[in-house]
Amino acid sequence: MEEFLEAFRESIVQNEFAKMTLSKCAPKSADLKNIYVRRVEMKDGLYLSFTYRHTTQDIVKNYTLEEALDILDQHLGKDFLTGTLLTLQEDLVILFNKKRKVRLQRRQPTIGQLPKTSHNKQKNYLIEESNPFLERLGVASNGKVLKAHQDKYRQINKYIEIMGALLEQTKLPKQPQIVDMGCGKGYLTFALYDYILKQQGDAPKMVGIELREHLTAFCTKQAQVLGWDDMSFVAQDIFEYDNDKIDVLIALHACDVATDIAIAKGIQAHAELIVVAPCCHKQVRRGMSNQNILQSILKNGILEERQAEILTDGIRALLLEANGYQTKVFEFISSEHTAKNLMITAVKQAKINPEIRVERLEEVKRLKEQFGLDMHYLEKLLA
Repeated sequence: MEEFLEAFRESIVQNEFAKMTLSKCAPKSADLKNIYVRRVEMKDGLYLSFTYRHTTQDIVKNYTLEEALDILDQHLGKDFLTGTLLTLQEDLVILFNKKRKVRLQRRQPTIGQLPKTSHNKQKNYLIEESNPFLERLGVASNGKVLKAHQDKYRQINKYIEIMGALLEQTKLPKQPQIVDMGCGKGYLTFALYDYILKQQGDAPKMVGIELREHLTAFCTKQAQVLGWDDMSFVAQDIFEYDNDKIDVLIALHACDVATDIAIAKGIQAHAELIVVAPCCHKQVRRGMSNQNILQSILKNGILEERQAEILTDGIRALLLEANGYQTKVFEFISSEHTAKNLMITAVKQAKINPEIRVERLEEVKRLKEQFGLDMHYLEKLLA
């Protein structure tokens, strides 16, 4: 602990301090989730700005170096079990176990230049612009996000914000097996790996599944350059992917029934967390009968398409609940960035409630009858 705090002090004195994060809240029920520390320039000099991230709000307070050291001493090993210090010289991670035994890890620096110390109000992004993986993927150059990729950068940070909250609710092993189905160029795959590595001090086992071989080859090369040995990419149809050890299943913008295939893989592997962002809803739209309770308004194609989307994803959520998951359906990012902005998250519960299972399956049956739908593909996969 003394070594960690001294390294923090020295990084301030030598002007090498980039940022610090306190995470892994103990107890988990606490309202205060994280503390983020950065330097800010005030009229009377430089201060350390602490952003206290609560469940419903952020509170920012500025302290002198000595005050900051006292506060860190009060929180580390008590309210928070992990502290991550990023400097120009090295990264330090202090880790406390449940018995409050402590260990310190030193790593190569991930920050190449110091962030600005302006006190102007700005969004506190979880993934910094200077993060090396952003440059490897072509999102940033010389520590700054390229203008053409500003939307992608915001999407990455929104995704990490959502995943961070979900991971806190989920019981996962020390090195979880995370499978990202349809990972594309891997922007979000790399971001999640980086986030977990820095928050927990241990890398997850991350597998990206993608049909296009040139993308998996690209991602594999970037992971190797970054030294991320626990990250791998496979050129494969997700239907053919066979691994019953999945702790977290992710499928973002997998087209039509590919989303159903991914959800089914997650359920069958008893994944603790399933996260999907559906894309296209052709199967249900083709199967829906025009002779249903909404036929007078569904004669308009755009309304029929939207109804098919609601029906498809509504039934997906019900089937997840029938199989013991607590689900949420919400807007992932603003529709101005992409029209495909719905996200379904499912956290595995301790056991399946037989009554809820019967109720949800009955609701699925009634919906299919009302819309003349013979079959929902996810239901078929789970049969």
